[in-house]
Amino acid sequence: MNIFFSWLIGLIFGIGLIIAGMTNPAKVLGFLDLTGVWDPSLAFVMAGGIAVASIGFFVAKKRTKSLIGLQLRFPTGKKIDRPLIIGGAIFGIGWGIAGICPGPALVLVGGGVFKGVVFVIAMLLGMALFEMFNRQKSKQSSKA
Repeated sequence: MNIFFSWLIGLIFGIGLIIAGMTNPAKVLGFLDLTGVWDPSLAFVMAGGIAVASIGFFVAKKRTKSLIGLQLRFPTGKKIDRPLIIGGAIFGIGWGIAGICPGPALVLVGGGVFKGVVFVIAMLLGMALFEMFNRQKSKQSSKA
């Protein structure tokens, strides 16, 4: 049953991304182009998403289990450190170059869009490199 709900929520989210224009790299790049012909429409999409998520978090924080009985776990980290800043910068640069971020990329892959496939492959390679370097760093620090 959990797989069904996960699939359904993912489907609804993907349809929302398509309707909002988040899967159109040209629209995203138009939103990010503050000095050119700026398209502010995605700001409304983000504001709507933040409003809905805020309500969801407000309700969820008062519960210990989800509506389908799973344990609720919230992020606990509040530290703004160098890896977070570097990761955010890399994410922003990639978003600005491609006009795609991970959620819409998965929708594009589902639609068979080549640019989305290339993006997801590059994203997975980046994640694998991060894990590889992180493990190497952990091994070196444990030896010291």
